[in-house]
Amino acid sequence: MKHLLAIADLSPAEFNQILATAKKLKAEWRKGGNKAILKNKTLGMVFQKPSLRTRVSFDMAMLHLGGQALYLSPNEIGLGQRESVADVARVLSRYVDGIMARVFAHAHVVELAQHARVPVINGLSDYEHPCQALADVLTIIEHQGQLKGLKVAFVGDGNNVARSLMLACALGGAHFVCASPKGYTLDEAAVARARALAATSGGSIELTEEARAAARDADVIYTDVWASMGQESESAERARVFPPYQVNAALVALAKPSAIVMHCLPAHRGMEITDEIVDGPHSVVFDQAENRMHAQKAILAILLGSKTPKK
Repeated sequence: MKHLLAIADLSPAEFNQILATAKKLKAEWRKGGNKAILKNKTLGMVFQKPSLRTRVSFDMAMLHLGGQALYLSPNEIGLGQRESVADVARVLSRYVDGIMARVFAHAHVVELAQHARVPVINGLSDYEHPCQALADVLTIIEHQGQLKGLKVAFVGDGNNVARSLMLACALGGAHFVCASPKGYTLDEAAVARARALAATSGGSIELTEEARAAARDADVIYTDVWASMGQESESAERARVFPPYQVNAALVALAKPSAIVMHCLPAHRGMEITDEIVDGPHSVVFDQAENRMHAQKAILAILLGSKTPKK
């Protein structure tokens, strides 16, 4: 494991190693603090998109593990505009021990990894959000005891979060159902990849246009914003199409009594999810937010903890 660019790139062993390490580091942190296993290590954080959870969770993860994080704003780099992606990768590799990039185009994070001499982590791209999916799986296991065999229902846009969650569920042997309106479903290539993984793990992948069918007897109901950053011009049309996919009390009532409700945040309350669900007894939304830090500690420990050159 030289980089973390996509859930699809992980082997089952790497996937399980990250989760086990995250669990261990979280327990250690709660007992009084983590060991400084990344002392004198620095993470360069490249941002094209603003963020609360990604920035703070990576910053705190490095701090807790004894390292430092350096925030680089969109104006400071101009990735692919002011300076080529390849040159940014080459320069940063001379300064830092790892690069985290939160970008629009997935191709940018792939190109960073191709030219960097240090590990590159995808903090979010338009195609995948692997750090979020790993935090999500950690949260599911904490609350439901396991991932394998669970019905995980994603209700809403077949976006980067849905794609990474689907692939993580496929790796972990869950039964993933995605309910999206026509024209907003997950892409065929990612679904085919997930189905191939699920065939090995004992999981399954299902797509539907029926939110109620997805939610029925679900162990997990997950949703995200209807229009992501970069899709602002589509907001009005999406607001017209997506209301039947709102996660509300009526939808959650179809799930198992023990079901948990998830959202990667920020939430548009009253749109994709109601206040009573975000703040209600089924919600684990803020546990998810915390677990971003713990999952990312595991990723950092695995990628930056070794002194062996990564490339």
